[in-house]
Amino acid sequence: MNRRLLVAAAVLFAASVANSQSKAQSGPFSALAGSWSGGGTVMLDDGSTERIRCRAKYAPAGPAMEMSLTCASDAYKFNLSASVRAEGNAITGSWSEASRNISGVISGRGGGANFEVVAQTAGFNASIGLHTSGTKQTVTMRADSQFRGANIALSR
Repeated sequence: MNRRLLVAAAVLFAASVANSQSKAQSGPFSALAGSWSGGGTVMLDDGSTERIRCRAKYAPAGPAMEMSLTCASDAYKFNLSASVRAEGNAITGSWSEASRNISGVISGRGGGANFEVVAQTAGFNASIGLHTSGTKQTVTMRADSQFRGANIALSR
């Protein structure tokens, strides 16, 4: 009897985990789920470029997603976090950059594997494109500040 209860409990637990994972993997951000790493370049306002190493993590949950992108070189680093939500193909949310202690709002459009958003705060605007194809992802950023932009290639 105890063995049957234990097996039944294990089956129920496995079914609930599988169900919650499939719910987390459905939605507009499901193609991004998981950890990614790679590198690219960051461009600064003086025209210089730095090679950077990056890692990203995306945690989608239905129409919402938490994400982080950390990139660093020998002389430059940024740590971007965001919490976004999709309604149809409209994306809204908030973002923060820890090393510079700034935060703001995100808005844009996208779905599936392609997103185009703008991150804004007082005195700063950045366009961010995120394009995913299978196990490859590109992130492009363009800004109107000392940080002019970045081109990043990531893979799972």
